[in-house]
Amino acid sequence: MASGIPSPVNAAAPVILVLGDSLSSGYGLADDVTWVALLQQRLAARDYRHRVVNASISGDTTANGLLRLRPALARHRPSIVLVELGGNDGLRGLSLNALRDNLAAMVAAAREYDAKVVLAGMRLPPNYGIAYAAEFARVFQEIADTYSVALIDFFMDGVATVSGMMQDDNIHPSAEAQPVLLDNAWQALEALLSP
Repeated sequence: MASGIPSPVNAAAPVILVLGDSLSSGYGLADDVTWVALLQQRLAARDYRHRVVNASISGDTTANGLLRLRPALARHRPSIVLVELGGNDGLRGLSLNALRDNLAAMVAAAREYDAKVVLAGMRLPPNYGIAYAAEFARVFQEIADTYSVALIDFFMDGVATVSGMMQDDNIHPSAEAQPVLLDNAWQALEALLSP
């Protein structure tokens, strides 16, 4: 059947749940060009059965993500949870202790459902203060080390300071940046995938 319509992904396939903010919801972009959509395409091209569920909302903080995670876990029963949250906490200057606690609680919740966790590390520009920015970045490494979860060292690597990779607002990645974001995520995800 060459209808041009892709075959539906098996509903019984293992689920990768992406819990993120605008970086993963594809703010300002068509749905089919986001890194999350590209992830589904790559999985299919490499014969992985996984189904990607995007539970990302623009503007979300770790506190909001934590509130949404348990219902998403119960509904989708994912085998992998990729947490791409924290950037909005940092941009709003929120408590780093709360950031740490929320990320730790998300890891614990995912593990209650036997899901593996991938944590997307973030960085802040230096205008938020060198000490705050450094501690902010350390939180992600600390959570990854403490709970032995996979870490994307810096999710926006190759995007944040590269010409043409950001939309006009200089906050959100462009369509051209999406394959780079996928590659950044893939490095951590691939090791957790079962063929």
